Amino acid sequence: MHYIIANELHFKGKAARKLDTVKSVFDRAGIEYQVLFTTHKGHATEYAKSITAGKGHTLIAMGGDGTLHEILNGFENFENNALGLIPFGTGNDFAAAAGIPSDVRQAAEKIAFKDPTYIDFIQLSSGLRSLNVVGMGIDVDVLERTYAGKSHGRSKYFRSLIASLFKFKSCNFTVEYDGKIEKHYGLIAALGNGRQFGGGIKICPEAKIDDGYMDMIIVDYISRPKLIAALIKLMRGKVNSIKEATVAKVKSAKFIMDNPEFTIQAEGELYKNVPIDASIVTDKLKFYL
Repeated sequence: MHYIIANELHFKGKAARKLDTVKSVFDRAGIEYQVLFTTHKGHATEYAKSITAGKGHTLIAMGGDGTLHEILNGFENFENNALGLIPFGTGNDFAAAAGIPSDVRQAAEKIAFKDPTYIDFIQLSSGLRSLNVVGMGIDVDVLERTYAGKSHGRSKYFRSLIASLFKFKSCNFTVEYDGKIEKHYGLIAALGNGRQFGGGIKICPEAKIDDGYMDMIIVDYISRPKLIAALIKLMRGKVNSIKEATVAKVKSAKFIMDNPEFTIQAEGELYKNVPIDASIVTDKLKFYL
């Protein structure tokens, strides 16, 4: 059985035609399916946990990175179930990393007529999972500003980014990776399975979703006069060339915060006081590419 999991609020009016398009693809392929609408935060996780307790199912996130994130964090019985994505969000950052078409018909056909393959995901010691990017620092500050108020979207995100660039100072931490222990006064620290976040900001431009590594990026404090130049490099996918950047491909990494009160983000979802003590998981999650 294929289960299409989607936010009910996103499929009103003309948007409902997109769902009809997906249904028509599955009907043509002779696939049995059911549409499950989410109505509250964490609902997709609840669906995933219940469905994947069984076997032989495909869960399809018809939404953005947030819906995909929720489903992954409810996933059980990995060997006997699979995951797919039909991009229908604002940023669709993981879809870009995975090469999934933005056209819903084409994305549905990938699921209907192809077999899934193994991809990686990031596992935190807390139990939290991330398919795209987990991080802390200025990206969290940007998200907190973005989520304040009623309007979200890309324009609000970039306005928040500009505000954070001039107001955020640093998050101080120690990182352990590859036998190294380093102290940082970080502007941002992130681990990427995918390449980008924030609707196209290439924070880990060389990351691959199936290479068995996380791409770690740490950018230490940058003086205000140099911020704009660093931002331009970031937007162009050249964060690796920033002088203050530490970049590495790692199997695991642990960040120890100086401040006991902190917030991290994973796929744009905020988590209070959840440590980034992470490792990459391979050959476990079957995904339709």
